[in-house]
Amino acid sequence: MLSLLVFTVIAVGLDLMIRTRIRDHIFRLTQRVAIDWIASMKPGRPPAAVPTTQVNLLQLIDSRGRVVAASPALAGKPPLSAVRPPYDDRILHLTECSHGSCVMLTANRVSPQEARFVWGGESHIVYAGMIEPPALASHILEVGTLTAALLTSIFTTWIVWSLVGRTLRPVEAIRARTAEISVSDLSLRVPEPACDDEIGRLARTVNKTLSRLEEAVEQQRHFASIVSHELKTPVTGLQTQLEEAVLYPDHVDQGEVIQAGLATTERLRALIDNILIFARIRTAAPDPPEPVDLGALVQEELITTTRPVPVHTQVKSDVKVLGNPVQLTEVLNNLVVNAQRHAATRVEVSAERKDGQAVVTVSDDGDGIAPEDRERVFQPFTRLDGGQRKDPTGSGLGLAISRAIVTAHHGTLEIEDSPRGARFVLRLPLLPPGTTDRQA
Repeated sequence: MLSLLVFTVIAVGLDLMIRTRIRDHIFRLTQRVAIDWIASMKPGRPPAAVPTTQVNLLQLIDSRGRVVAASPALAGKPPLSAVRPPYDDRILHLTECSHGSCVMLTANRVSPQEARFVWGGESHIVYAGMIEPPALASHILEVGTLTAALLTSIFTTWIVWSLVGRTLRPVEAIRARTAEISVSDLSLRVPEPACDDEIGRLARTVNKTLSRLEEAVEQQRHFASIVSHELKTPVTGLQTQLEEAVLYPDHVDQGEVIQAGLATTERLRALIDNILIFARIRTAAPDPPEPVDLGALVQEELITTTRPVPVHTQVKSDVKVLGNPVQLTEVLNNLVVNAQRHAATRVEVSAERKDGQAVVTVSDDGDGIAPEDRERVFQPFTRLDGGQRKDPTGSGLGLAISRAIVTAHHGTLEIEDSPRGARFVLRLPLLPPGTTDRQA
């Protein structure tokens, strides 16, 4: 409907433009013929009316309205028009209609100088005209332009419908497949068009998003399963102790039961706190970053008194990053406490700038970590045999929390080769030059 309206307006405008141009062309032609005829007139003899192939209607009218000379087509005919141009506007363009036909003509009053030269000053009028062409006399032009507008509108509508349909078919396929995807089954993917246009890029982006979503859901399910298992063990133990105290009050030391229950409750509280921290780091929006001096954290904020193993620190250069100082302090303390737990005689912590990054290294001289376990220790609730022996009450979340924090800071936390013991290496992007506290 909109295309029909637009093309109708265009057709009306085109019709008016064509009519105007035809009319202007005819009047220019009749005016030139009238002027040429007047220029050919001589005194003392009647002017010869020689029509052209188009302008074939010529008349010379005297001041009393009598036809003095005429072309063969008007022989014996009355004047073409009763209009007499005034002296101040000697040329008029007219359309005179009678008996169902119309004549387009130019009425030209002979100038006083020419009238004085030819007729002794008597004013005369020249009519030069032609039959109105069918394009103006009938509705052929209107019918033609409106028909062209209708056909163009139909053709345009068909083209647009075909193009839009072909364009939206992949969108409909994507919509239908998306409607089939549910939380219980995220393995489905939307069809990807072969062309590299906006819809193709949309489909590929949707599939990448679905892949990330599926991975996240699987991680959540795995995490929930592990959490359930980790919580079930101490809760079951606590329930067993309490049931024994209730069923056999004379054979159970109530004080020992209470102490054991408090220890189990404390372990549960610490485990739940770590689980909440880990979940919050992975899902919550990060706090606005601020400049953090890692060298100052290494020298002033480390917890180095949990075990009788000395911690030696060394800051080799100015090391500043953008981040959350509380979370980065927690990462460093987790690494140091873990190193003290496994060290034999000492722990070394260093901070430096290297290859455009801030690098913090925490090394111990313990038994080290086998290469095949270096990635596994960062998984939630993963505890190697040595770690369980040295810290039976640990939750197995410390390193997982540390890596999650570092990842949120766009950095990496890896275990690298070391001559002896384990060597944890933390890398973070350096603070951009010129960054202030307000800008951060």
